[in-house]
Amino acid sequence: MPLAVELDAVRFGYDPRRPVLEDVSAAIPEGQFVAIAGPNGGGKTTLLRLIVGLDRPQHGTVRLFGEPVATAARHGYLAYLPQRAHLGIEAPATVREVVSAGRVTRRRLLGPLTADDRRAVEAAIGRVGLTAQADEPITTLSGGQQQRAFIAKAIATQPRLLILDEPTTGVDADAQEALAALLARLQAELRVTILYVSHEFGAVEHVAERLLLVRGGIAFDGAAADLPERWHDPSHSHA
Repeated sequence: MPLAVELDAVRFGYDPRRPVLEDVSAAIPEGQFVAIAGPNGGGKTTLLRLIVGLDRPQHGTVRLFGEPVATAARHGYLAYLPQRAHLGIEAPATVREVVSAGRVTRRRLLGPLTADDRRAVEAAIGRVGLTAQADEPITTLSGGQQQRAFIAKAIATQPRLLILDEPTTGVDADAQEALAALLARLQAELRVTILYVSHEFGAVEHVAERLLLVRGGIAFDGAAADLPERWHDPSHSHA
């Protein structure tokens, strides 16, 4: 099966004498749902930055769909939902306006949306269950609904790889469960590869096919059910 993400002997550190990540190798096939967990300072955010191209490895390589990260990004293969996504503007924007911005990003040019763009926007809004709220200001929605809107913006770009950084921050347990179910359904329907990054993985433990536990390297790579009991709370350090 073709690989969505390939990490080969990756090393990175903000201080060259103290690497955050050392000798990280992993191969993630297309269409897989992968949870990436680990303690604060363990390197999971750094790993994410390397995968999306915000940082470059000091040693080793990162490839997406067989191509360098920058090339894959130019082709629109990647959608990234950063932690605590926000509008960055003062004026209230509706759900439809937020999701439409994803299509502008994909086309990388100004001008009115095409009919194809509008269809993609409406389909994305429908897939996350926000059709009834499409014309409401996003600031009036619950935290879980706001996160759904940003997920719709990401999938409106029709990516092959969707990366979410701490997507359940600030939402309650019910919203976390609903979000996990939504992502599992999107992965099945769209066959998009999903990387779900979190300091804990309880919300997606039952839907993720694979867990990567990051502690300066890959400490565990396998099914969540096979994770040793002593590591079931990755926010705690272990000898």
